[in-house]
Amino acid sequence: MSLGTMNETHGRAPRILFYSHDTFGLGHLRRSRALASAITQADPRASALILTGSPVAGRFTFPRRVDHVRLPGVTKRADGSYASQTIGMGIEEVTELRSGLIETAVQQFDPDVLIVDKEPTGFRGELLPTLERLEHTQKTRLVLGLRDVLDEPAVLAAEWERKEAIAATERFYDEIWVYGLRSVYDPTEGLPLSAATQARFHWTGYLRRDLGPIGEPPDQPYILITPGGGGDGKAMVNLVLSAYEKDPDLSPRAILVYGPFLSGELRDEFEARVAALNGRVTAVGFESEIETLFAGAAGVVCMGGYNTFCEVLSFDKRAVIVPRTTPRLEQWIRASRAEELGLVRMLDENRDGLTADAMIEAIRNLPHQPVPSQAIRAGLLDGLKYVTHRIDALLGAEPERATG
Repeated sequence: MSLGTMNETHGRAPRILFYSHDTFGLGHLRRSRALASAITQADPRASALILTGSPVAGRFTFPRRVDHVRLPGVTKRADGSYASQTIGMGIEEVTELRSGLIETAVQQFDPDVLIVDKEPTGFRGELLPTLERLEHTQKTRLVLGLRDVLDEPAVLAAEWERKEAIAATERFYDEIWVYGLRSVYDPTEGLPLSAATQARFHWTGYLRRDLGPIGEPPDQPYILITPGGGGDGKAMVNLVLSAYEKDPDLSPRAILVYGPFLSGELRDEFEARVAALNGRVTAVGFESEIETLFAGAAGVVCMGGYNTFCEVLSFDKRAVIVPRTTPRLEQWIRASRAEELGLVRMLDENRDGLTADAMIEAIRNLPHQPVPSQAIRAGLLDGLKYVTHRIDALLGAEPERATG
């Protein structure tokens, strides 16, 4: 029975709800947006709602039949703790507020499937009341979606134990989707998951980026410089600007996308340096349709976030990845594994040094790198297609809570 047929018997179109905690950066929201777009394109009757804490959610365009609800924001401090962005509320109060809003949204929207991004219990456990309610009703199928890399196995195991995430994964979720391939990396290595839970895993492949028609790119050739959301992109942007400042013959020109979280005095400082380069580097602020810039680029210099990596693969671009190594090794693990597979080149702090000369060499070598498609293996970019098939399968079956 297909997704549409099953829901016709219930008298309404399919409803998919995404939970995306988004305490920092853009990754969770952009992943949920790509998944929602694919699901609603696959079934023109389906609708999707994204619950997100991203402070820039309103700057994105969303496909038809996809909408979002903005949860009160929280900020991650340098020491790893969190603070409320809501005036006059402490972190405990704002977590309770978010938890209540989530529970209300789930009751009102009454989704057929709830897809939870990365955090099995939500931010500070805010999802638990909703999961417990859904466990009793057994009307909504529950899916945990994990990116290809989470963190070092030992670090992740300690984090999941502290958050009681293992118990929640075992108890609540009908399926666990990993948006990657096990042959590339297993993000759950080291987690003490039962055999029954491991049997509910689905390795989807990476999520190909295809969010509609591509616009007219800027004058070519150029390389694209993107630090993702930009909040942790200072070192990479500084490195690229230093390379163009040191080598007056470095080409082609670069287009730098700051990201919405790179702002203030640091942004002003970078703007002054860009202006002094007389057009060899140009900069734009937050670009919600960065796909157009990707499509026209001769190459990419970027950080190692999941979404940017998917864009590099999807647009088949030669790329130099400069991964961050704090507060997690996630980006370094992804970039180093991708380099081993011949998909990208990594600029590694310990091996190559993060110097202007190292960046100059990397940019000059970009045209000589193979494009990712020369190394891509079967199924690597099939994630969206796999997910739409799983949605169809979940909604075509009678809800039955998996145990184990």
